[in-house]
Amino acid sequence: MNAAMFLRFWPIVILSAVFLFPSTVFIVDETNQVIVTRLGEYKRTLQKPGLKLKIPVFERAHFFEKRILTSGALPAEYLTLDKKRLVADHVTRWKITDPLMFYKTVRDLAGAKARLDDIVFSEMRRELASHDFSKIIASERENIMDTIAGNARKQAEKFGIELVDVRIKRADLPQEVQESVFARMKAERQRIAKRYRSEGEEEAFKIRGETDKNRTIIMAKAYEESQELRGEGDAVATRVYAEAYGQDADFYTFVRSLEAYEKGFQDKTTFLFSPDSDVLRHLKNNYGNKN
Repeated sequence: MNAAMFLRFWPIVILSAVFLFPSTVFIVDETNQVIVTRLGEYKRTLQKPGLKLKIPVFERAHFFEKRILTSGALPAEYLTLDKKRLVADHVTRWKITDPLMFYKTVRDLAGAKARLDDIVFSEMRRELASHDFSKIIASERENIMDTIAGNARKQAEKFGIELVDVRIKRADLPQEVQESVFARMKAERQRIAKRYRSEGEEEAFKIRGETDKNRTIIMAKAYEESQELRGEGDAVATRVYAEAYGQDADFYTFVRSLEAYEKGFQDKTTFLFSPDSDVLRHLKNNYGNKN
């Protein structure tokens, strides 16, 4: 009878097993850790990888990351010790070390990120308020972030979280302060540029003045030498003319008259002379004719 009933209902049994198998068996890999709850009550924690079993319907597996997680925050404004405003955004590296505590306090990753942001914001506001702006930006930045991470780490332990590190991605002045600083920097650069231009113009005037002076000196010397050469040439020409005149005065007068005719009687120029003009003497008489 029992065998007959089994044979009668075995398809139902097999279908039930197939249906319940996915909710009975689950896999825990190297990157996950799991807590199992039965009707909302904690039962066990599974951190070793492998194939695991749970009671279907009544038990539920909650998976959590074992790897280091990273969460970034939006930029926030802080006030430094020297009363300067600082805009900084930080990044937090953390991991879940106690899944049960994590599940009880923050439930999931979104809740954990919200709690960590509150903790880190509070610690950064307190720590940055005790340091000057210049030290936060330059020399003491590493030590300040180590202090913030240490203080936040103690608070994060209450949520089953180990805070690995906190670092500032970017620290800068507020936008309106940046514009003011850039305006001052621009004005300073323009002032320096104007000074360089004025110095350059002054140097250019000196060079031009020196060049003009040298040019004037060179031109004066060249003019002096040209006048000396012209004077020497005129002296030689006068001597040659005098020697030629002394050898044959009439011939010399005749040649000079021809030169005067060549230069004067050009371009259909009209001249009026009296018949007894010396200019026309060689046109009226042949050379050597005394009559």
